[in-house]
Amino acid sequence: MHQIVLICLLGILTACNSQPPERQRTVENMDSLSLDERAKKLAQKFIITDGHVDLPYRLNDLMEDVSVRTENGDFDFVRAREGGLDAPFMSIYVPSSFQETGGAKEFAEKMIQLVEKIATDYPDKYAIARSPEEVSELFSKGIIALPLGMENGAPIGNELHLVQHFHELGIRYITLTHAKDNLICDSSYDPAGTWNGLSPFGYTVVEEMNRVGIMVDISHVSDSTFYQVLKITKAPVIASHSSCRYFTPGWKRNMSDEMIELLALNGGVIQINFGSNFLDGSSRKSKQKNQEYLVRWEEEMGDSLSNEEILAYKNKYHRDNYNFSTVSKVVDHIDHVVSVAGIDHVAFGSDFDGVGDTLPDGLKDASQYPSIIEELLKRGYSEEDIEKICYLNVFRVWNQAAEVASKLQTS
Repeated sequence: MHQIVLICLLGILTACNSQPPERQRTVENMDSLSLDERAKKLAQKFIITDGHVDLPYRLNDLMEDVSVRTENGDFDFVRAREGGLDAPFMSIYVPSSFQETGGAKEFAEKMIQLVEKIATDYPDKYAIARSPEEVSELFSKGIIALPLGMENGAPIGNELHLVQHFHELGIRYITLTHAKDNLICDSSYDPAGTWNGLSPFGYTVVEEMNRVGIMVDISHVSDSTFYQVLKITKAPVIASHSSCRYFTPGWKRNMSDEMIELLALNGGVIQINFGSNFLDGSSRKSKQKNQEYLVRWEEEMGDSLSNEEILAYKNKYHRDNYNFSTVSKVVDHIDHVVSVAGIDHVAFGSDFDGVGDTLPDGLKDASQYPSIIEELLKRGYSEEDIEKICYLNVFRVWNQAAEVASKLQTS
């Protein structure tokens, strides 16, 4: 027996960190562990879901082998396993530009095929998941589940039947819009207010999403869109990667306390975005200040520097002068949701590979979920509470969306 253990340890060492640690799903003698050790054990014991990881779009720009530790980005198999991440929703992100140029449906299908190829190329590491049951089954096998969420409803265009089409392709939530108003609804980023909320077509899209079992994602939508969705949806909704407006006053990309309260009454869940700009008003202010300085600096430099030199300077200036948030602030947002809505309505929605170099200190990639769990333990959260935040809250909403769909299809 000792020889077998020694061989396994040598195998891990010789892999030069290219292989992740084995999962430890049974945890004993937790009281004797430090908080750090306990957090790491719990991260491996519980399924961890994440509402939004932008890996597909990242790989569309620069393909990498995500079965090993990659040089770029925030997510790969090794770091996910180290952090205990088991079910990252792959963001099928479709830029708003496709609403003008066309081709949104085709681009979304291309991104779905990219995720399918990851699962096909590395079947011992990844698999597409279409339900909580499939996630649980894959977790028991040590395989990372890749559920799919589509960020921006633009691929639906004005063709309602495409909601069913994307459900058949594995999409389990749709963020109704992104940076611009589209044919479904208004965006929190777009001052135009084209529809003053949902369009007439948008109302039918929400109803059809309920009917087929796709969760409605209200991240990125305008406030009026949110309130109108809550009035008509028959299933709980999600905010796949949003945080609390309480900490970023006036920024409508995050959710107000009133919205969080209504989300809870609806039975939904807000999945906290890890980007510093979402967490801390001071981070947003430092970003704006840095951008203003860099615009002036680049104008002064003129043509005296190469594009590479300009980019290198900008990146260094950002790192030296940006106010990165903290893991503690992530848990402040969780605390706030719990105080407003209760423990059953909060989860993780990192936006890894989507928020650039704005991730908090101590939470730079998918290996660092234990740091959140450690902070939760410090603040007195029970293991039962942490289990809800890690996956049970999301599983509940996901299952309820499927149950509503089943009833609507048989009524």
